[in-house]
Amino acid sequence: MKRGKHNPNMASGGRMRFWGRHAVTAALANPNRNIRKLWGTHEAVGSLDLPPGLPVTYADAADLGRMVPSDAPHQGLVAELDPLEDIYLEDLLIQGADNGRPLLILDQVTDPHNVGAIIRSAAAFDALGIVTQDRHAPPESGALAKAASGMLEIVPWVRVVNLARALDEIAEAGFWRIGLTGEGTRTLGEAMGSARLALVLGAEGEGMRHNIMAHCDELARLPISPQVESLNVSNAAAIALYAAAARS
Repeated sequence: MKRGKHNPNMASGGRMRFWGRHAVTAALANPNRNIRKLWGTHEAVGSLDLPPGLPVTYADAADLGRMVPSDAPHQGLVAELDPLEDIYLEDLLIQGADNGRPLLILDQVTDPHNVGAIIRSAAAFDALGIVTQDRHAPPESGALAKAASGMLEIVPWVRVVNLARALDEIAEAGFWRIGLTGEGTRTLGEAMGSARLALVLGAEGEGMRHNIMAHCDELARLPISPQVESLNVSNAAAIALYAAAARS
């Protein structure tokens, strides 16, 4: 293994390394995921249902720790794998045409831990998927997969070139686009109604860009205490998804 500038999140040829039981077992169970190699302790590997022909190398915990970022909780498992194939927005919208599942749109949310946590919440509340701009969102990575706790393999993730144009397409598919911002005149509960929902969230600090706000049907706020300026974007996403799931 090379030292120095080696990035423990990445392997050669654009492949990635995932670590941790949830992330690795979910990837192994995903027929759309190409697993290249697996490293693990005898105990951790022994509990897995492995596909035939997968190269497996047994290693102790200390060796595995050197394959991942410092202090990453690998739980005895590290896998090298390829990124998932692209999902197209049109296909996702067709897939969700006959149900009321909400769609999440993230505007320049770049922290992989936040995006991973949002993907986990999207799975918990049965969201249709998430949409991000390809240049202003994190790539698939071990850190993101760990934060998503295996749900990266389940929740569709669409990357688009132009987020404003994607919002137009989402509106044409019958979604009511609500941008979450403290500038909203109504709360999310008041703004939702009964339409299919596309919930738009911006990055912490900067929030949504003005052009993205202009492509929302309404801006709404979460009813948080005035003592708190804002919530972490992953917390806001979880609350918004719960509100969408709980509406009568």
